[in-house]
This record gives sequence, structure tokens and C-alpha cells, in this order.
Amino acid sequence: MATVMKLVHRSALTSLMGQHCLSFSSAAAHRAAGIRAGQALPGKVKIVEVGPRDGLQNEKTLVPTEAKIKLINMLSDSGLSVIEATSFVSPKWVPQMADQVEVMKGISRKPGVTYQVLTPNLQGFQAAVKAGAPEVAIFGAASELFSKKNINCSVDESLQRFDEVMKAAKEAGVPVRGYVSCVVGCPYEGKVAPEKVAHVAKRLYSMGCYEISLGDTIGVGTPGSMAQMLEAVTKEVPVSALAVHCHDTYGQALANILVALQMGISVVDSSVAGLGGCPYAQGASGNVSTEDVVYMLHGLGIETGVDLSKLMDAGAFICRTLNRKTSSKVAQAACKL
Repeated sequence: MATVMKLVHRSALTSLMGQHCLSFSSAAAHRAAGIRAGQALPGKVKIVEVGPRDGLQNEKTLVPTEAKIKLINMLSDSGLSVIEATSFVSPKWVPQMADQVEVMKGISRKPGVTYQVLTPNLQGFQAAVKAGAPEVAIFGAASELFSKKNINCSVDESLQRFDEVMKAAKEAGVPVRGYVSCVVGCPYEGKVAPEKVAHVAKRLYSMGCYEISLGDTIGVGTPGSMAQMLEAVTKEVPVSALAVHCHDTYGQALANILVALQMGISVVDSSVAGLGGCPYAQGASGNVSTEDVVYMLHGLGIETGVDLSKLMDAGAFICRTLNRKTSSKVAQAACKL
């Protein structure tokens, strides 16, 4: 009986979400004009799901490989088009990702879905390609101290390392995405100047990264600091090549994403159930939950291609596996109905 009631509650919530989205559909031509502040919101947003990698990398208890594979398959079935599956880093530094090869071999690859992996250096890139990764990502930082804590080198040294990866990727025909961490604040340096972010983003884009994800790694950004940072970066990198990656430490992630949308960004990173954190940024909470991002975007009349109900199922599965509660407000509301 309890199971039946949960299904009824889920159905009711899905219906409510549909009504919520439909209430905005008549205004799709001028999407939420009062929110737009004179700026056109994108008609479609690509969501990059980072839960299987960024969401799980900081878990102290090793997550079974089978659970990771099932999570990725469930996320694929939800309609997400880009999933960050794992990272090819040394198990010494990130033990949670030691099963990267098994994960890449075990997932059911769905047509139209890109299974991206993180690679810190040439060795990682070569291992990723050998395991069948169709796309890789490299990660730098706008903060010198964070870069040294995270990848044991300065910002300039990290960019030199990436040059090696970029050359190998070009020869292999493998697309590369770039990450910039600490775009508004650093746990060691405090506030980060927008010009520093713009410099690193420009370097990555010039190297050949097709997309640059700007990460508020410790979640200290506000709509004001996000706008200031994006204004500086968009002077150096086309807005069409930018994405935002927001953590929700101070509850500002959705507001920051909305500002990014208003400034022309149409790619958003998020993590199912809000999983995540950073092993080199103590106190940083998880990424903004994919469920909450999708709910907001659908409410604005923005297309994502994601089935929210299936996405919540994936979130519920990984939360049961980790024996924890979701941080998604949408999923929490579903449980209370």
C-alpha cells in the first residue's frame, strides 16, 4: 500500500509540475518577461550531468562499480545528453575513481549521449582514449593556491600540461572541454578577480577547448559577483562557448544560473540529487541538483530534453546507495506529497 501511495504522490507531483510548466507555455515567446530584465533567455539549455564524477569523487566510502554503472544508465534514460562518467586520475589522489576503466566498459552507451571523462594530464588522456572515452575534460583554476593544492602546480604550469593533452586530442580527433575552478572565490585566497578568470578561460579556449565551464567551486558566488565575472569572461571568450558550474553552499546556485541565462549562457553543469563537494575545498557543499535546475528551466519554458520523473528516480537510487538524503528541493517535495 505504501508503494502505491508513493506512486500516486509521484504522479501528483509530475502532474503539478506539468501544470506549472504549462502555465508558462503561453508566455514562451517572451519567457518570464519580469525575470528576464530585458535579456532574452535561451530557448534550449544543455545540461551537463556531473554526478557520477564530481558528485561521487568526494565520497569517503567506496561506491560499488555496479552502482555507478546503474546510475549512469538511469541518467542516460532520463534524456540527459552529456554525462561526466568518471575521471582518469591517479587512485592515490582520488580513490573513488579507481574503477574508471570498469565503469567505461560496463555502461550501456545510448545513442546521442556523450560520456565525458576528466583527464588531468597526458597519461590520463591516453588511458581514457584506450577505455573508449569519446570526449575528455581538463581542469584548471583561476586561483594560484587552489591550483597548487588541487593539481600540485601553478596556473601557468597547469596550462603547459594541458597543451600536451590538447595536441594529443587534436591528433586523435577527441573533443576537449575545459574547466576553470574558483571563478568567484577561493578557499585559500578569498575573492578572485574576474580578470584572472578571463585570462585562464581565454587560454583554454585558445588551446582548442570547445567549451569552458566556469565553476563556483565553493559556492560563494552571488548574482552580482557572477554577473561581474561573466562580463569579464565574455569579453575574451564567445558566450556560446561558455557554461556555468555552480555549487550551492549559500543557496545561491539557482539565482546565479538564472543570471548566467540572462547573459546568454545556454549550458549548465549540475549533479543529480545535489551530490558533490571538493576534496581540496573544505566546507564546500554539493553542486546544484539537476532536478532543481530542470524544474526551474521547465518553469521558464526552456527546453532541456530531460524527463524529470526519470531523473528523480536516478537521484533516489543513488541516495539509497549512499544512505543519505537528497539535497534537491524538488525531490524533497515529492517525498512529502
